[in-house]
Amino acid sequence: MGLLFEGLKVIDCGSFIAAPVAATVLSDFGADVIKIEPPGAGDPYRHLTKLPGHPKSDQNYAWMLGSRNKRSLAVDMGKPEGRAVVQRLASQADVFITNYPASVRRKLGIGYEALAALNDRLIYASFSGYGENGAEATKPGFDVTAWWARSGLMDTVRASSQSVPVRPANGMGDHSAGFTLFSGIMMALYQRQLTGKGTEVSSSLVANGLWANGYNAQAALCGATFTDRPAREVAFNALTNYYKCRDGRWLILTILNEEKQWPDFMRCFDREDLIEDPRFAKKMDRLARSKELIALLDKEFEKHDRDEFRKRLTAAGIVFDVVATPEDIPTDQQLLDNDILVPFAGSETRTINSPIALRGVDKVQPRMPPSVGQHTDDVLKEAGFDAAEISQMRGAGAVG
Repeated sequence: MGLLFEGLKVIDCGSFIAAPVAATVLSDFGADVIKIEPPGAGDPYRHLTKLPGHPKSDQNYAWMLGSRNKRSLAVDMGKPEGRAVVQRLASQADVFITNYPASVRRKLGIGYEALAALNDRLIYASFSGYGENGAEATKPGFDVTAWWARSGLMDTVRASSQSVPVRPANGMGDHSAGFTLFSGIMMALYQRQLTGKGTEVSSSLVANGLWANGYNAQAALCGATFTDRPAREVAFNALTNYYKCRDGRWLILTILNEEKQWPDFMRCFDREDLIEDPRFAKKMDRLARSKELIALLDKEFEKHDRDEFRKRLTAAGIVFDVVATPEDIPTDQQLLDNDILVPFAGSETRTINSPIALRGVDKVQPRMPPSVGQHTDDVLKEAGFDAAEISQMRGAGAVG
């Protein structure tokens, strides 16, 4: 079938991650994505990896993932000429994506009503931190605040109720929430196919955070009583716990079919003597003595490196996985075999494929992201501006 979205024109008028990543997924399937950036420094997300504490690399890995395949148009929307450029592009586009605050969108003339008046087939995808309504609608939000902390996830994943709250991985909520916006765009395109008309689709970080924390959030909505989470050493179930191996690397167990798998699990440690041990022979015994069993398993896991236990547990059919570090990812053969990690065109560097595939539908080979304004002249010419107009706009500082 080829590229599903070939010919689809998309305007990425956002910053950082959550909204722009929806455009990235569209670009993977062939959409022509124009990234709107301010002249000069461009999207502030370009510079995030330079902050203290971020992984150090001579490549801008964050920008490579978030803006691959896109073309960059440097426009100053604070100038009337710049706003006119974006409005013309929107009048010709299929999808317009933004996470600018609603008040800023209205001020710049790129709100839904303004652009829909220019193009009634336009899909307008807006993203916010806390939703479009209410007292906090204008409150700035990032995934660490709106998605992670406000949703209850930050509290829920603590090691125990006595532990301090845990910070998320960089962009963890943004990347998943952006996929929700992509899904909404797909729904809107389907509606347009039925009606011939575009529409507005929206989502927010806090809504996605609640969805991610849905198990506990729904329990709270049902008035459930919550139990304090115990520390790992005194967890309720030793067979759904995590353990450190001899080499200091961790793995986690999720053995739910205990009665069947308990003997096989013990054989992984060459501890057949424990299969009928009255302390642990039945599930209720293991639950009642979970602290004792955890201490025992801690000693058993200290006898071999993680790779050895990985072989043994896999052969026994035990449900487990390694607690991977980021450094484990580039050589993970399962990720390579399933094209979850794919190379950039003309480069040995790999990137993370968008997590969806359709049988018979191709994706583009990822292209390196653009420099600020790299495609400004090309995009303007395609939009119908002539050389004199482009020169005038550049002289006025409206484009870069």
